Amino acid sequence: MFDIVTFGSATRDLFLKSKDFKTLKSKKFITGQGLCFNLGSKIYLDDLFFATGGGGTNAAVTFAGQGLKTACVGRVGNDPGGKAILEELEKFKIRGLISEDKKIKTAYSIVLSVSRKERTILVYSGACHYLTLEDIPFNQLKTKWIYIAGLSGDSAKLLLPIINFAKKNKIKVALNPGAGQLALGLRGLKNILATVDVLILNQEEGAKLAGLPFEKEKEIFRKLDKYVKGIVVMTKGPKGVVVSDGKYIYSAGTFKERRYIDRTGAGDAFGSGFVSGLVKVGQPKAGRPWAEKIEEAIRLGSANGTAVVEELGAKNGLLTKNRYEKEARWKKFKITKNKL
Repeated sequence: MFDIVTFGSATRDLFLKSKDFKTLKSKKFITGQGLCFNLGSKIYLDDLFFATGGGGTNAAVTFAGQGLKTACVGRVGNDPGGKAILEELEKFKIRGLISEDKKIKTAYSIVLSVSRKERTILVYSGACHYLTLEDIPFNQLKTKWIYIAGLSGDSAKLLLPIINFAKKNKIKVALNPGAGQLALGLRGLKNILATVDVLILNQEEGAKLAGLPFEKEKEIFRKLDKYVKGIVVMTKGPKGVVVSDGKYIYSAGTFKERRYIDRTGAGDAFGSGFVSGLVKVGQPKAGRPWAEKIEEAIRLGSANGTAVVEELGAKNGLLTKNRYEKEARWKKFKITKNKL
């Protein structure tokens, strides 16, 4: 029996740094600013770093590090990138329920860093976007929880079958939806959200899904709570997080960073840390599911999110159970609770 099984992307990441990467302000770029270097020139790198990433594997490493028996379902290519992902899962004692694509390469991300806070990411979607129903070993998914990171491409079609499997087998579900799922809107997600125990969104996603300005937090939660069976989590980047259990809103800022290296995987780190807190504390005695344990989940999620940005890559800073429990910096954290 697993404590938790993750679904989501599995990628090979390459981080590149160079003083020759320049930014250029222009209306021709959607964001108003672009990353540039000389065409036809040889560009020298100051540093490069290989890592693995992807929402499914990132979350799995958090869960395993917190002492939970973990499995990860995904798809990689028959190549060095796929091999690196499988080796890393094994390193963290995660059961890799990973299928191998003979034709499509492993998903790849190349992160071009201009400074500590400015970057551009080149993405090759790869094999993980082509996970099929046949790839999922449902007979091996004896678990208490399922954590679904963003499913993209053809894999997006698997959300409903996974949710139905969880419902049939009384498995709790945490959902951190991707763009493909959010595009369905509240009506399209109605039946799915009715079975979800934890819904994790960022502020922009929450506002868009509710069809309201992001400043109207209470109104957003009131609307989403009508659809979601369990807890709704809305992250706000450096401003922290707000969580609703349907009756109360819990608000928190962030832990102070000792240093800021890279924000890759910060969202995955918070979401998986939050759910780790819920899984570890077990079933509450009464009341709305998990309500009495939300504050501990927020603290662990916030600590994990802070720790990961202090290191390069989406996994290197993730907190282990030992670090979280022994390091004094994670003990005190202000969380406010107000009626919705």
